[in-house]
Amino acid sequence: MALRQVHFVMPGGVADPAAPSGGNAYDRRICLDLPGFGWQVRQHLVDGAWPRPAEPARRELARVLRELPDGAVVLLDGLVACGVPDIVVPETARLRLAVLVHLPLGDETGLAPRVAAELDAREREVLRAVPAVIATSDWAVRRLVSHHGLAPDRVHVAAPGADIAPLAPGTDGVSRLLCVAAVTPRKGQHRLVEALAAVTDLPWSCVCVGGLTQDPEYVADLRRLIASYGLEDRVRLAGPQTGAALDASWAAADLMVLASYAETYGMAVTEALARGIPVLATDVGGVPEAVGRAPDGGVPGILVPPEDPAALAAELRGWFGEADVRRRLKAAARARRAALAGWATTARSLAAVLGRLPGEPRSAA
Repeated sequence: MALRQVHFVMPGGVADPAAPSGGNAYDRRICLDLPGFGWQVRQHLVDGAWPRPAEPARRELARVLRELPDGAVVLLDGLVACGVPDIVVPETARLRLAVLVHLPLGDETGLAPRVAAELDAREREVLRAVPAVIATSDWAVRRLVSHHGLAPDRVHVAAPGADIAPLAPGTDGVSRLLCVAAVTPRKGQHRLVEALAAVTDLPWSCVCVGGLTQDPEYVADLRRLIASYGLEDRVRLAGPQTGAALDASWAAADLMVLASYAETYGMAVTEALARGIPVLATDVGGVPEAVGRAPDGGVPGILVPPEDPAALAAELRGWFGEADVRRRLKAAARARRAALAGWATTARSLAAVLGRLPGEPRSAA
């Protein structure tokens, strides 16, 4: 049977190894897996400072959409689509559009209130105009429906999958902490450092793997914070890693730590669990879904409130001080590992949404 075609419009940096992100990894993987479910993917990469692009990027996106044939099925990454309703909304009159939202634009940490409100309004206009919206967790579906007033039957979930990896041997079973996240305000590494500063009597080391270019000012502030606590020898900003280097970081990890302020899902959480590594993370957004439960009901992680380094520190003390806690978490992580859904499930969900897009484009709002 001939494959149907979907045009996937993504940020130009989706494959940039210097700026890895869960959204980029998701987009790349979907391009690989959708053909197995009947959809040939034609990729359109548009460079720009999304979601607030300069005029050349706006013109390029408008050209890409304008040149697609009437009735074409188009999947738009929300980072590209949701900030430019003046470009996207008119195309709903002739294209069959679906928008994939990795993170609501206004939820990015550190935005000025005026900017957040403006992006929020633009996103609402786009999402209300397109026939289908795809989110990456059940929490994100509920958030988009309630926040933007969307019809529930137009918002669908396609949670990220996970590739089962070899079990991580760890370092000594307790002391090597690993944070895998871009170094940005939303990921909260400053709160993690504050928590670690409260447990310097414990024998830990922490490696932070993630891009260092998205917010250079935040990275500089974080380095100063690490130095102010005298933690330069114990907290390492390793920068972005891929391939064998990233595999080695995972293999050495005893506990994955994440101090995010906002996450629609938390792909790094399931990447840890796919290696049997327990998780200590903030209870935000879709993170509880990513942590999940083992088939026997065991929870493979610990969740703490965001913006609470004292709670992080207290749980770290429990991790170090209670062998029973460590055994329970590790057993649950290994059991959860075996039950994780793969990327085929993600691609199947997305393919079903694309297949249900209306046969005739809806009129522009």
